[in-house]
Amino acid sequence: FGNWLENVQDWGISRNRYWGTPLPVWECGECGEQVCIGSRQELKELSGREDALTVELHRPYIDEYICTCPACGKKAMKRVPEVIDCWFDSGAMPFAQHHYPFENKELFEQQFPVQFISEAVVQTRGWFHSLMAESTLLFNKAPYENVIVLGHVQDENGQKMSKSKGNAVDPFWALDTYGADALRWYMLTNADPWDNLKFDEGGVADVRRKFFGTLYNTSAFFARYANIDGWEPEKGTSPVSELDKWILSKLNSVIRDVRAAYEDYDVKSAGRILETFVCDDVSNWYVRLNRARFWAGEMTADKQAAYQTLYQVLKTVSILGAPIAPFFMDQLYLDLTCHSERSEESVHFVLMPEVNAAVIDTELEERMALAQQATSLVLALRKKVNIPVRQPLQKVMIPVISEKVRSCLEAVKEIILSEVNVKEMEFIADTTGIMTLRIKPNFKVLGKTYGARMKEIAAAFGTLEQPVIAAIQKAEGAGQSYTLALPGGEVVLSPGDYVISSEDMPGWLVASEGALTVALDIEVTPELRREGLARELVNRIQNLRKSSGFEVTDRIDTEVYADDPDLQDALSAFGAYVKAQTLSLSIGLHPFAEAPAGATEVEWTEGSIKLIVKR
Repeated sequence: FGNWLENVQDWGISRNRYWGTPLPVWECGECGEQVCIGSRQELKELSGREDALTVELHRPYIDEYICTCPACGKKAMKRVPEVIDCWFDSGAMPFAQHHYPFENKELFEQQFPVQFISEAVVQTRGWFHSLMAESTLLFNKAPYENVIVLGHVQDENGQKMSKSKGNAVDPFWALDTYGADALRWYMLTNADPWDNLKFDEGGVADVRRKFFGTLYNTSAFFARYANIDGWEPEKGTSPVSELDKWILSKLNSVIRDVRAAYEDYDVKSAGRILETFVCDDVSNWYVRLNRARFWAGEMTADKQAAYQTLYQVLKTVSILGAPIAPFFMDQLYLDLTCHSERSEESVHFVLMPEVNAAVIDTELEERMALAQQATSLVLALRKKVNIPVRQPLQKVMIPVISEKVRSCLEAVKEIILSEVNVKEMEFIADTTGIMTLRIKPNFKVLGKTYGARMKEIAAAFGTLEQPVIAAIQKAEGAGQSYTLALPGGEVVLSPGDYVISSEDMPGWLVASEGALTVALDIEVTPELRREGLARELVNRIQNLRKSSGFEVTDRIDTEVYADDPDLQDALSAFGAYVKAQTLSLSIGLHPFAEAPAGATEVEWTEGSIKLIVKR
């Protein structure tokens, strides 16, 4: 824009068109005098016509007014036939919309200059310039404080969309197929506004499925149980569990970060923060870990707190996400607030929530982030060897590289064990003889600092002994640097300058991410297998309950027909658990061959199984 202004030429604002704003210049046919008329009142005075005060200011009406020439006194002044360049109209928008200076003077002054404008990059010499030129001429100041310059929408290969190429996407088809909110969210969060956007239909589908699908399912889960219990929000309800305190801390951190992003006109970051919060923290962690609280029979203080916490989270998300997804968030907000006296109030009339700094607990957030990280690593190891989560395992070992990490993990140990379905967690301070550590330099980062020495550093990394790598890892865990003495001089290693990994041990799987390493015992003993079968059976019965139309509170009788020889032992050991989880009053086990015609066959780990669930 600066280059454009430096090289700008005179602006010929007249155009030879019929339609448009008439150029308000009257020229005398006798002496050639020209007058620019600036108001209806001035036109009335020069033309002598009273109806000039109500004239329609477009052709052909305005051309009917003949004015008296102030120079020669003859009534021979006619409007010139040209109209004004339409870009002049667009540049006049800030004041023309208010009919300034004839009306709304105070309103205009309150709103000028505007906080931001947004248009495509091609408007550098169009709207951006016409606004600036006219505002400078009239007020000697810029008409806008911020400009968001939009790039172009291209096809998924970065090519310009064109009907002739066949790569153009019909926006109305996209709206009908995916909805306005999914399309808006994808376009506003997939790239910075000023970058060209490579439009990928699959990306829009992912947004609809992952983000909006997750948020919808979470709100549906909340509404289902809240309606069963006849729950209504209460003011002043306090969180009772550490998970409540954590999610409310995260919520207020999100409010802080999303507000900061919006105020910096960074819509992409605001949307991505909300996506991560909804999908990872709310759905995949808070709700999943708290399902039993919502399923509890009586309305205890614990259950009330769970409802109130999730209600507050969903309501706040609807407000924070409304600028990007106006329709979905408005419906979500109305659904949540339908109990209130102001149930018809749209989310778009609600102010952005304020941060409650008092509930932000950074240490709690760090502990829970560590729990999420450890859980993710263990679940990835299970997936690597196809051991389902419903199959219990005995032990996970975690090398602790600092006392802080140990205390954090100790505080969330039960959450991790429950989520990964492992019996024990053991912390080890010395991995010598247990794990083999490997370290690699981050060439991209270290290269900027040490340049020509990278060959020497890379060679040294290949010869580092286990105690040295362990010491580097320990420093990383404490957020500190480690000084490596090499023949060419000292090398200061900071977290991010290297990647440390661990090799698998016999009977164990090992995974690392950053400073955290986990080792999982993957041996499935007969006892563990029996418990795993019981959990699998619970899953199959619950699925059949749901598909058979039973309410979540219905008690049932269950008949099992199976040829898995271990299932009898599993039910003998864990029958009470299966009954409690499935609300079964009784469970009968029969040979598979005796299954009646009405039994439903379900997928099973080994052999075949059929089920009957009935009242």
